[in-house]
Amino acid sequence: MPRSFDMATAYEGSVEQVHQALRDEQYWLARLADSGADHASLDSIRLTAGGGVDVATTQVLRVDRLPAVVTQFHHGDLEIRRVESWTGLVDGTAEATVSGAIPGAPVSLTGSAQLTPAELQAHLAFRATVEVRIPLVGGKVENLIGHQLVDLLIAEQQFTTRWIAENS
Repeated sequence: MPRSFDMATAYEGSVEQVHQALRDEQYWLARLADSGADHASLDSIRLTAGGGVDVATTQVLRVDRLPAVVTQFHHGDLEIRRVESWTGLVDGTAEATVSGAIPGAPVSLTGSAQLTPAELQAHLAFRATVEVRIPLVGGKVENLIGHQLVDLLIAEQQFTTRWIAENS
């Protein structure tokens, strides 16, 4: 049974600054390099009509870094493919769809995000749905992924805040 997780964070920068970073190839390369993955690649970045951006990435975690509950069902390194599609800014707001997959594993992630202004900051609201199709332990793995998503959101917010401060 899929599980949904609602998360939110604030950036020390405007919606325009965060959105501009999301459209910058150098931002993505630096963000992936800072991700903590054993290997990370920017598979594609495409600026879209109307000021949006589509980004595809792959991150690999070595098997020796994976929790035991994961290695019971997935042998070898864990490859995580992620796609984000952001709209252009409309009335100071941008929206995104996000998907994630692990090739060869019965795991899927879908989500949506909204980047909106909040006083002097940008506010990101993210809703993710995780489904792990493994009998008996799927729910446990879904919860593990949900908690990892919170940590990931915080790390990406901190990186983006630094990036904006250093590149504005």
